[in-house]
Amino acid sequence: MALPRRRNLSYNRFRSLVKFISAISGVLLILFAFLSFLAPSPNESQHFHLRHHHNSFNAVVEDPVTSGDSVFHVPSSGGKLDRDIWSSRNAKFFYGCSNVSAKFAKAEAVSRPTRYLAIATSGGLNQQRTGITDAVVAARILNATLVVPKLDQKSFWKDASNFSEIFDVDWFISSLSKDVKIIKQLPKRGGKSWTPYTMRVPRKCSERCYQNRVLPVILKRHHAVQLNKFDYRLANKLDTDLQKLRCRVNYHALKFADPILEMGKTLVHRMRMRSKRYIALHLRFEPDMLAFSGCDYGGGEKERNELGAIRKRWKTLHKNNPDKQRRQGKCPLTPEEVGLMLRALGYGSDVHIYVASGEVYGGEETLRPLKSLFPNFYSKDTIATKEELAPFSSFSSRMAALDFIVCDESDVFVTNNNGNMARILAGRRKYFGHKPTIRPNAKKLYRLFLSRSNMTWEAFASRVRTFQRGFMGEPKEVRPGRGEFHENPSACICEDSEAREKATTYSRGKKNGKLDDSSRKKEVIVSDDQNDYDDNDEPRWPDLDDDENQVWPQEKLHYNGTGSDYDAVISDEPELEEMLSD
Repeated sequence: MALPRRRNLSYNRFRSLVKFISAISGVLLILFAFLSFLAPSPNESQHFHLRHHHNSFNAVVEDPVTSGDSVFHVPSSGGKLDRDIWSSRNAKFFYGCSNVSAKFAKAEAVSRPTRYLAIATSGGLNQQRTGITDAVVAARILNATLVVPKLDQKSFWKDASNFSEIFDVDWFISSLSKDVKIIKQLPKRGGKSWTPYTMRVPRKCSERCYQNRVLPVILKRHHAVQLNKFDYRLANKLDTDLQKLRCRVNYHALKFADPILEMGKTLVHRMRMRSKRYIALHLRFEPDMLAFSGCDYGGGEKERNELGAIRKRWKTLHKNNPDKQRRQGKCPLTPEEVGLMLRALGYGSDVHIYVASGEVYGGEETLRPLKSLFPNFYSKDTIATKEELAPFSSFSSRMAALDFIVCDESDVFVTNNNGNMARILAGRRKYFGHKPTIRPNAKKLYRLFLSRSNMTWEAFASRVRTFQRGFMGEPKEVRPGRGEFHENPSACICEDSEAREKATTYSRGKKNGKLDDSSRKKEVIVSDDQNDYDDNDEPRWPDLDDDENQVWPQEKLHYNGTGSDYDAVISDEPELEEMLSD
């Protein structure tokens, strides 16, 4: 009897244990289901990380942002690259050349005493600069005497300065005396002031256009003509002697007035006192500019409402697709994106940056990521006193001239948007030694910025350097004749072919181990193959005599889709055109 009772007891205990385990399992399943319901999906979790990265990424630059299995960690240093980030490769073989040729007759031989040309410029300082340069060439085409140009005093910029308050007018007249006769004002006619006949010419007007449209008016009717709204009114392609005249005007004759020049030199000196080298950034991030672009800069509903309200001021602007704008490279880089691009290109947190900008949308909040990456952050307002800037602060063109000088003298110039100032400085820096000038390859970079949280910093930086090849201000980046002449003054850039040939021979000998002792003692010259890129990726440039329809590597692989401000302006909105001009 005892044995069956023991078996029955063991059986009951086993059943109780099974029931207990089942109950515990049920509770755990219910708890797991409850937690699964509350937890976000993997996609939502990743989206949170991306959003957090976008909004507060640079609060602490050294903190990594993890997404999946990869880590995006921005280093404080620029890393070690096999190139000099402060100079352009092969720049020593190129130089500016705008001397007059023997066949270019002197002004006194071609100027007609009864022909006078006056012009009224349009836009901001840099757009007016292009107008002044082209006016001298137009006067030469017409064999006319040029009256010192009138500056735009009524546009969006509302600057009452005249020519002599911005530029050295006496130097302007004397330095061009062999090319064009220039006078300060029209002579009186019959003892009375002479009012010229006013007219306009179409944009990109050629030599023949001026001879057919303007010259007959001067000869047959009035002898004095004023061309109004004179901006981009001369063709991009002209005879070589006329192109060189453009360069003599832009790079030699247009010198700022002494007060501006001296204050500009003071600002440059103060930057040099802080650091041996510095970067200058021309930052176009004003509310009006962003509203016009129609792009999305990550500010959410608040940003869309604020910029949308500004955009409504211009009735001719249609609704844009923000994603399409960015894909086409039409969106200015944000301050944070500029900072990331510079770090990837090798510039560390110890680099000093001078920022030339107007009102930045979002103020300090927008600038904080850039300042976190580059704490040595300056502007004319931080390195000069209010008293020092007082003679200039009420005049937008004079303030812009100060920024122009500091940017021109910088070791590296970078822009977030290809406006007039950026293009003029790009051309000027090529002419005076090909100093590094960084233009963002916006069409390629935008995808990289969007997906940066899904890659390591090393992968990101490598791709930035690849995409920026052809956008760094190196010699022969852009095909001669392509783009605006003020940005690419190819007719005024000459090559020292003899020195280049010697350098190439030296480099080949070094590569093949055939240098003699005397050659080893010579100065080492950087050759085409000494860079941090794979030789197979480097663009190979055809000869200048190649067929006109040849597709150059720059156009095929690296064409910068960031259009100029001017290209996108609606002519029915004069205020908008003036605002975007610089």
